[in-house]
Amino acid sequence: MLPQSAALEFASADNLRGKDETGSERRGNPATVVQHGRGETREIGRNPLKAERSGRDGDRSLTARQITASQVFVLDKHGNPLMPCSPARTRKLLKSKRARIHRLAPFVIRLVDRDAEHSEVAGVEIGIDPGSKATGISVFRASSDTRVGLVAIELQHRGQYIHKKLQQRSGYRRGRRSRNLRYRSPRFNNRTKSKGWSAPSLQHRVDSAMSLVTRLRKWTPVTGIHQELVRFDMQKMQNSEISGVEYRQGTLQGYEVREYLLEKWQRKCAYCEAADVPLNIDHIQPKIKGGSNRVSNLTLACIPCNESKDNLDLKAWLASRFAPTEAEAIAKRVLALSKAPLKDAAAVNSTRWALYHALQATGLPVRVGTGGQTKWNRSRTRLAKSHILDAICVGQVNGVVSYPSSVIIAKAAGRRTYSRTVSDKSGFPRLTRPRIKCVQGFQTGDLVRAVVPSGKKMGTHVGRVAVRRSCSFNITTKGKTLQGISHRHCTLLQRGDGWGYEQRKEVGPVARVGLSLPTAKAGGFSSHTHSR
Repeated sequence: MLPQSAALEFASADNLRGKDETGSERRGNPATVVQHGRGETREIGRNPLKAERSGRDGDRSLTARQITASQVFVLDKHGNPLMPCSPARTRKLLKSKRARIHRLAPFVIRLVDRDAEHSEVAGVEIGIDPGSKATGISVFRASSDTRVGLVAIELQHRGQYIHKKLQQRSGYRRGRRSRNLRYRSPRFNNRTKSKGWSAPSLQHRVDSAMSLVTRLRKWTPVTGIHQELVRFDMQKMQNSEISGVEYRQGTLQGYEVREYLLEKWQRKCAYCEAADVPLNIDHIQPKIKGGSNRVSNLTLACIPCNESKDNLDLKAWLASRFAPTEAEAIAKRVLALSKAPLKDAAAVNSTRWALYHALQATGLPVRVGTGGQTKWNRSRTRLAKSHILDAICVGQVNGVVSYPSSVIIAKAAGRRTYSRTVSDKSGFPRLTRPRIKCVQGFQTGDLVRAVVPSGKKMGTHVGRVAVRRSCSFNITTKGKTLQGISHRHCTLLQRGDGWGYEQRKEVGPVARVGLSLPTAKAGGFSSHTHSR
């Protein structure tokens, strides 16, 4: 009897072409999975050449599956958060009129026929990686051993801008006092700071991070928060016996020290300042001449400098390798920086605890981890260095299945300035700002679309608007600012909320040549372990 084809399946009358709810076509009977040739029958299989090629590039295909599209926030008809969905699913919901656009930046949809009380919501978790200039926030779905990234947000801080403005305000204030009240005693001598006070440039990091966490709780069903609480565990670096075998003989202690040194020496050789090369941990004072494994005696050196220095004294080796003036400058710089603390790390460490207490006040379970543990998780999953990927690797992680391909860049832009007078560089008033906020229905900070029909600025531009009384607006798009756009060409898309949003692509997985996972020995750290 000749081989027969698979039996046909009945399709529902209201389901076109035999598709199920998810839109995927139904397959044939699995019992008849055969492929007929010339007088022979064999099971369906992959092309042997393709299978062999795929076996050779197994790591590459595994890496390609780790990058997925960023998910979209979903609300029910009452505004309660549901699980995020994919962009393709979002397009289908909007096309079928089952959903409406709730926000554009970030993009949020609201279902018109779904209630959270009658829906199955698994819940998501938030990972936070605080930084000095930017904080990474990742929304992911966590199971018992893996994490699936859904949304990635990079929060850019304005600490340096706030510090600059405070100095400028202080100069104006002292200028007024010296001009009008030169004999009056200083007012700030008898003032004291309240307990728990932080500088405005530091408190801004906590407030902006908490603002984003509050917004994410409105858009997603958050069930837990993970935070990188301690960037560098100084006690465990100095005394490895305070927390068990993992820090005495394991690899986590090595990662704490290496991450600290990479941050301190800016991922460059301390001697020749070579960058983007494999780096070794080097003892400034050799151990054979009384040097120790303390962090203040450790630095980073490229392979040629490390091999050339060997067990020589620092100044003697520099004198034999560099010019006399250059050798003296390098020795002075290395010895001064070796005992200097990290200014940015100290500032961030002070705000981490304030952020931790603020997160605990939300009532959600907050789990913490260290920077060395985060780097260990990121290296095991072969992910690149970024705040977003650090946020998804915070705490106890066994694997990362996927992460978003795009990142939302959020920056607190403010709603306007309270100052009504603009001063020049000497502190004298230059002009007066208007008291009105709304011009032709637009306010500074609104998201608009401008369609310019002609001229040098012809085209469609989407961005934040800055209004003027002359009705000639400025529109800030990605990377540039367009001036002199008439209000007649502008259409309001979303009211300003004090934030600015952009998008960028996330960096892909990394497989560095010459980078090996470090191992910490019981008696100290190997001086020939590559780090980046």
